Amino acid sequence: MSAWPGKYVIGLTGNIATGKSVVRKMMEHLGAYGIDADALGHRAIASDAPGYKPVLETFGKWILAADGQIDRTRLARIVFSDPEALEQLEAIVHPLVGQAVDILVRRSKQKIIVIEAIKLIESDLGSKCDSLWVTYTPKDIQLARLMHKRGMNEKAASQRIEAQPPQEMKTAAARVVIRNSKSFEDTWRQVNVAWQKTFPMAEAEMEPVIKPAKGQMSVQRARPRQAGEIASLINNLSEGRRNVNRGDIMAAFGEKAYLLLNLDDKTVGVVGWKVENLVARIDEVYLKPGIASEPALQTLMNEVEQASRELQCEVSLVFIPADFARRETAFRTLGYQQRTVQSLGVRPWQEAAIESMPTGSVMLFKQLRRDRVLRPV
Repeated sequence: MSAWPGKYVIGLTGNIATGKSVVRKMMEHLGAYGIDADALGHRAIASDAPGYKPVLETFGKWILAADGQIDRTRLARIVFSDPEALEQLEAIVHPLVGQAVDILVRRSKQKIIVIEAIKLIESDLGSKCDSLWVTYTPKDIQLARLMHKRGMNEKAASQRIEAQPPQEMKTAAARVVIRNSKSFEDTWRQVNVAWQKTFPMAEAEMEPVIKPAKGQMSVQRARPRQAGEIASLINNLSEGRRNVNRGDIMAAFGEKAYLLLNLDDKTVGVVGWKVENLVARIDEVYLKPGIASEPALQTLMNEVEQASRELQCEVSLVFIPADFARRETAFRTLGYQQRTVQSLGVRPWQEAAIESMPTGSVMLFKQLRRDRVLRPV
């Protein structure tokens, strides 16, 4: 039994570059509330968070970047080459992450929680979970992912891999092992099978679809099985700016969700949306020509914001093409303001913007809640 009455908590772990975040996203599509404990660890050492001063006192001011924030690359060079230094860092960060996870789980409206953490088994979090799921990927694929997706050279990538215990130690302790070395669809199939075995009544418990009155707009959360429909919709609504196929959308489901805007029996809009590290990011907005922007966007964004608040997001960021400025007015009526990355002020928000902002886009910002899980000191 987990440490949180009324919640079923899945601990999700695996070594670096084995696809933990993709599997967490898949479980979120199936109805779980996902927590990225490693991202909370990054938050814990931001300059306005409680771990900043202890880390600085332990490792020295040379780990600071020009803006006064801790440069995690410099810090990583120390801790991944010195096991004792890694233990010192974890002794500071893990208790703070544990407190933040506890807050998020207790606040969550969802009954099924998935906590992703690379050091889940080694920390107290593992003992608080009802079930342990582990992702596994062959070493050569780990290496390729780190080099291609994170820009590491082979030596640095190998160092990260070798700094961790053998994967077999984790798979031996797991209730479920997801072998993430083939296609997105193969991984999705494994997750679905494991989910149905763990929660055989999950589909029956989903809320029924209520058909709106004629002429009313409604929003539907898309599923990966609709990938082909979404690809066709984006190609049609983007007016030549995008050309995607079913495979592209299936891969995108490893990072985000899609919301479909329906009017009567037709789909007239789509939004690509994801939540990471308590920040909602909307990087795709397409509406059918002739649809009134303000009511359409209001219907879509109300749904996005409601879901984002349920996922305990602090802010919502919307990225629109620079030549799409006519829609900015509609967003302004919904409380969004155009902002620069620097003006966001809070490091996790800035990092979210840098990570998600498409080239040539304009960023719109709205704060959804005032309190923050890792409160400023």
